[in-house]
Amino acid sequence: MPRVVIIGAGIVGCALADELTARGWTDVTVLDQGPLFATGGSSSHAPGLVFQTNGAKTLADFAQYTVRKYVELGCFNQVGGLELATTPQRLAELHRRHGWATAWGIGAEIIPPQACADLHPLIAADRVLGGLYVPSDGLARTVAAAEAQAHAAQARGATFLGGHEVLDVRVTGGRVRAVVTAQGEFPADVVVCCAGIWGPRVARMVGMTLPLTPLAHQLAWTGQVPALAGQTAEATHPILRHQDRDLYFRERYDRLGIGWYGHRPLPIDADEIVAVDPAMDTAETMPSMLPFTEADFAPAWQHTQQLLPSTREAKLDTGFNGLFSFTPDNMPLMGESAQVAGFWVAEAVWVTHSAGVARAMAEWLVDGAATTDLHDCDVNRFEPHQRGPEYVRMRDCQNYVEVYDIIHPLQPMQAPRPLRTSPFYPRQQELGAYFLEASGWERPQWYEANAGLLDGRDIPRPNAWAARYWSPIVGAEAQVTRERVALFDMSALKRIEVSGPGALAFLQRLSTGQLDKSVGSVTYCLLLDERGGIRSDITVARVGPDEFQVGANGNLDLDWLNRRAAATGDGAPGVVVRDVTAGTCCVGVWGPLARQLLQPLTTTDLSNDGLRYFRGTRTYVGTVPVTALRLSYVGELGWELYTTADLGLKLWDTLWQAGQHLGVIAAGRGAFTSLRLEKGYRAFGVDMTPEHDPYEAGLGFAVHMNKGEFIGRSALHRRDEPRRKLTCLTIEDPAQVVLGKEPVYDGPRCVGYVTSAAYGYTIGRGIAYAWLPAELSVPGTSVQIGYFDERVDAIVTAEPLFDPGMQRLRS
Repeated sequence: MPRVVIIGAGIVGCALADELTARGWTDVTVLDQGPLFATGGSSSHAPGLVFQTNGAKTLADFAQYTVRKYVELGCFNQVGGLELATTPQRLAELHRRHGWATAWGIGAEIIPPQACADLHPLIAADRVLGGLYVPSDGLARTVAAAEAQAHAAQARGATFLGGHEVLDVRVTGGRVRAVVTAQGEFPADVVVCCAGIWGPRVARMVGMTLPLTPLAHQLAWTGQVPALAGQTAEATHPILRHQDRDLYFRERYDRLGIGWYGHRPLPIDADEIVAVDPAMDTAETMPSMLPFTEADFAPAWQHTQQLLPSTREAKLDTGFNGLFSFTPDNMPLMGESAQVAGFWVAEAVWVTHSAGVARAMAEWLVDGAATTDLHDCDVNRFEPHQRGPEYVRMRDCQNYVEVYDIIHPLQPMQAPRPLRTSPFYPRQQELGAYFLEASGWERPQWYEANAGLLDGRDIPRPNAWAARYWSPIVGAEAQVTRERVALFDMSALKRIEVSGPGALAFLQRLSTGQLDKSVGSVTYCLLLDERGGIRSDITVARVGPDEFQVGANGNLDLDWLNRRAAATGDGAPGVVVRDVTAGTCCVGVWGPLARQLLQPLTTTDLSNDGLRYFRGTRTYVGTVPVTALRLSYVGELGWELYTTADLGLKLWDTLWQAGQHLGVIAAGRGAFTSLRLEKGYRAFGVDMTPEHDPYEAGLGFAVHMNKGEFIGRSALHRRDEPRRKLTCLTIEDPAQVVLGKEPVYDGPRCVGYVTSAAYGYTIGRGIAYAWLPAELSVPGTSVQIGYFDERVDAIVTAEPLFDPGMQRLRS
């Protein structure tokens, strides 16, 4: 049994100790610098509001488990949650949030103004347009919940020690060995940092950079509110959100707590937060509670009195600026350090998600994988630039400002930009590219230079929400790609080189594909976890006897390969894994005229017999050395051309000049998404995650069970027939373009949710992929998609929608 030391006895550390010991890991020691269990961190002053609805399914899952567990512990007051709209835009947003709640299985309803006032007597019905009511939301008694879980862990053998400030984490041979305190060392095989706002300081003890910023957030308490006078229970009415004014509210007997996100960001360096005094016994001495900056709160008090008129008869009593953790993408930080084995983190976790995060961490540690999709929470998801202090601080402060903002799915960050640009960027600017951002990369969504393509084309305009970050040029670019040839910048895709005498055996062990093929072969395959869940989909090109180029999805794939290369038994000696993304670039040359553009530029035979589909070769395009892979993510004849970054601009110019007589265009990500959905190609993290197996996702063809052992193979052997399937839906109304995460209904019953969606400009219908019960995935089945306050008719349709015989790709 491993020796586990958890740093931090706030609600996350206590919940994790409970979940670990419940799974049989009972040699657990929890250390905290403060007294148990009001330790002085964020948990000790958290207002405890739990609103479960979230656009991220993972966070909603965490919240639902947290509510169930704390209800069972008797530490949750299930008064319900009510989010209020005072503008038409917010009311529409509440309908969207209602869709999320429905899709994730959270009971919710949109209610009219008077019903809002009936639920909470402080609300002025004439100030609101409606509300989102979730009866199962409520108030967590944070310190009590932490203590209850700690006592359960102690009963199974865990030890909790207050007054033990962590001074160091001992590491030898790349692995944690012990945690050092002033009272002595605690040997450890596993260390989990749950130190909250002090997390960056602790992580730095093992050389780990934690992208987290503590920010101060204002919370004030009123004196007696006359309308609440005589209330004997702590809270009897729903917790409230007034997101149009960045406010939330909770009762405490006859007083009202007011939380305010509308003030200027107030970041603080983790090193500037004082340590907890072990003798602390009053809330006023908590280092996570900073002095109240009253001037910042003045607008909040004014907005409160407008929405809740009875507060005009009350006065502000006390207040403080409480520290909470923010991250660059608003998701928790979970997982094991990439450099130090055995050092794990569970950070930037709010009370709302605490028990759910703890369960997932315990599953990950004990079983090797969590039952919840964690790819958006994995601490190793960030690229190097996303861990830089300036970037982290800027993004975290902006996320604080936007915490209650209405965020469109395509809305890019505004700063810091630009960060990462491909070598083609100058030419894209000349063509009037409209850039969005992904992982720091500037990616063209469409090109204004293509506006002339609209002549003679009837490109339908989608509804107002889908028309944001959209242009009809997107449709023209998609159609012209299928008619002629287009250049797509694919440089943002992660490119990993795996080489050495053990490279083949290593990749065979990790992937579902048969890679023991000739040099020049390209294989689409999956990376699975031990439970058979999809952790990524990749392409593997064998560019030499002992050299492979892996087209991956992001930094987590690099982390997975690096870990497995270092692990005993997962490969052979001499495996080198190298991220080559920054030093290379890629352009997709796709369309029926792609061969006519490319063949005159190279001596390599690009005929169908010379270089077949899913084959690759090293050659020259003009004077530029390239690796040419005959692949197409848009379902057209073409090649992905890779070269070094210094020659990227020359490659683009060579292709652009050679294609002028063919009518070549540059096409953006909007067209790309439409074309890939017409072809039925999946996107990892959207269409499938570790919660899904290959057969459910329609990717069974990528699994070669007879090739020998690979990670996840045993789990696939034990699987039952799929009870759900990723299913293609089409929508006839061209205006009703959905964007993803919407609930899908069979009559009145929610049966699934949308993953990817777009309009198919060359098939003339809207497209939405959705997870549905297997019995509803039969072509011809009618369903409806919940889109804001509407129901959109859709029909299950056989896939792929475009070129089912693969003739365009193989011609």
